[in-house]
Amino acid sequence: MKIFLLIISLFFFSKSLFALEIIKGNFTQGSLIIGKVDPKKIILINKKKIKISEQGYFVFGINHDQTGSVKVELIENNNLKLIKSYKISKRKYDIQKIDGLPENMVTPSEEELKRIERDNELIKQAKETDSNLSFFFNSFEKPLEGILTGVYGSRRILNGQPRTPHFGIDISAPKGTPVKSSNDGIVKLSEKDLYFTGGTILIDHGHGVSTVYSHLDEVLVKKDAAVYKGQVIGKVGETGRVTGPHLDFRINWFDIRIDPRLVINY
Repeated sequence: MKIFLLIISLFFFSKSLFALEIIKGNFTQGSLIIGKVDPKKIILINKKKIKISEQGYFVFGINHDQTGSVKVELIENNNLKLIKSYKISKRKYDIQKIDGLPENMVTPSEEELKRIERDNELIKQAKETDSNLSFFFNSFEKPLEGILTGVYGSRRILNGQPRTPHFGIDISAPKGTPVKSSNDGIVKLSEKDLYFTGGTILIDHGHGVSTVYSHLDEVLVKKDAAVYKGQVIGKVGETGRVTGPHLDFRINWFDIRIDPRLVINY
């Protein structure tokens, strides 16, 4: 009887010890993965320690060109661990040609490059926010309705010149259309005139997850303001590098760009 009880105890102990659940996301390029685990444990994603919320939720992203596998390690007392490996599915991305842009928006001057560098530093600092907010676990919603004119990962050819891929989705809508926050969070960047993205807002949703809203005609929230899902935060514009009014909407996990269509059903 004692042996039986010992076996049962060990079974439930080991099951509790090694429990790890992937709740949202597929292991494909551009995906956001959300899981749950005992918050007392340590979790490593490809050898990098990942924050776990008080409720046991964790999150990480897969880059647009990441290949191979994601190795998840679960550690307790520095020596007990579970190792799982998930194969990353590769994607084929579109090529998008955009003509009619002002030449300085394709090949900026030295002075403009300095301004772009300053803008990029502001964006980088905002994206590096690693708060304890756990809104990332809540569902994200569309910032506005509209026709998709640009998709994630597409290799862009601007005025005939190859440039870096596009890491958001472009949603076409009339100038002045209200733009809503996709989730609850804290505004970490609120700028009316960045060189490439014009009116730009970045919202922190916790654990490195952020959303970005660009080319806005009006920016209606200030830095460090708390916002709620569905709140109007700006209006569609055609500021920055654009050929017409639209919203460039992005989701990030720190500096890893996520495909919004894998998070929200567009």
